[in-house]
Amino acid sequence: MPRSSKNSSAQGGPVTLATVAARAGVSAQTVSNAINSPDILRPETLERVRRAIDETGYRPSRAAQTLRTRSSKLIGYGIQPTPPGAAGAVMDRFLHALSQAVDEAGYRILLFASPPDGPSLKGYEELLAQHEVDGFVLSGTDRSDPRQAWLTKRGVPFVGFGRMWSGRQVGDWVDVDGASGTDAAVEHLVALGHRKIAFLGWERGSSGAGDDRAEGWLRAMKRHGLPTRGRRGQSVNDIDAARAAVKPLLDAGATAVIAASDMLALGCYQSLRERRVLPGRDVAVVGFDDSPTAEILYPALTSVAQPLEEVGQECVRLLLARIAAPDAPPERILLQPSLAIRDSSTISTSIADE
Repeated sequence: MPRSSKNSSAQGGPVTLATVAARAGVSAQTVSNAINSPDILRPETLERVRRAIDETGYRPSRAAQTLRTRSSKLIGYGIQPTPPGAAGAVMDRFLHALSQAVDEAGYRILLFASPPDGPSLKGYEELLAQHEVDGFVLSGTDRSDPRQAWLTKRGVPFVGFGRMWSGRQVGDWVDVDGASGTDAAVEHLVALGHRKIAFLGWERGSSGAGDDRAEGWLRAMKRHGLPTRGRRGQSVNDIDAARAAVKPLLDAGATAVIAASDMLALGCYQSLRERRVLPGRDVAVVGFDDSPTAEILYPALTSVAQPLEEVGQECVRLLLARIAAPDAPPERILLQPSLAIRDSSTISTSIADE
C-alpha cells in the first residue's frame, strides 16, 4: 500500500511521535531528540528512528531532511491582508524581491496567514512546534509588536523589514529611512519655489513609519524656516478619507501637499479635481511608495520610491548570517529612498508663495 501523504497511519489514525516511537522501539522523547537534537543520540538509535519515520510517513520529507542536515531550507513569512490599491502593490513587490533572494540562496519561502488586526504570534507558534522553518522574515513591524522578543527568547533566527519603533531594539532589521524621503520631497518643492507645503499623513501614533515620514517633513520645514502650524492633516489610508482630510489644508492656501502614501495622494487628486484645479499645474502633490499607480495617473505622480529589491536582499543576507552565527551582534540597516520626480510636482509661478 502506498505511504499516505497526509500523515496518517495504515489503521487510519494520525501518525504521531508515539507512532514513530513504537515503530522504532524507543520513547517519544527520543524521537523528539532525533528531530530537534540528533547529535545527542547514538548513531544506531538515530538511524532506527529515521527508518521508522520513513516507514510510517511521519512528515517524511521535512523530518528526514531535518535529521540529515538540521535545516529545513524554509523561511517563514506571515502575510497580512491588505486592501486593494497601492499598499498591496508595494508589499507584492517586496515579497517578490524576498522570494527571489531566498531562492538564490537555496531556500524557499513558506507563506502563512497572519491576522488582519496587527502583528501577533498566530502561525509562528504552530510552525515552530512542527520544526518546519529555519527562521522568519517579519514585516508590518510596529509598536507593541510581540514577535521579536518572543522569537529572541526562544533562540529563533529572524529579521524584520521595519524597526520596532518603541522600547528596546531587538534583533536584526532592515528599514527604509522614511524621514529622509519626505525631507527630500520638501527640498524638491522648496527648490521649485513653494513655501506653503502641507503634509497629509496617518493619525499621530498609529504607525511608526507614518510618524517617521511626518518627522522628515517637519524637520525640513523648520530647516527652511517655513511655518508648519495648520499645515498638517491626518487620515486613515483610504482615498475618500484622504479627499476629505486634505480640504482644510487646501482651504488654508497650501500650494503643495506631501502625502505619507500614494493612496493618500490619490485622495488629494480627487479633492483638487473637485475644485477644478490640476495637480502639478496648480497644486503640487508628492506621494510615498512609488506604486505602479503613480506612473499611470494623470498627471503622473511624483513619489518617494523605496528600494524594495535591496530590502529583500538585505533581509535574506542578515537572516542567513543570523542562522550561521546565532550569538553575533545584531545588525541594523537603514536604506535611503529616492524621489521619482514626475508631472505632479511642476510649479506654476502664479501659485508660488514668494
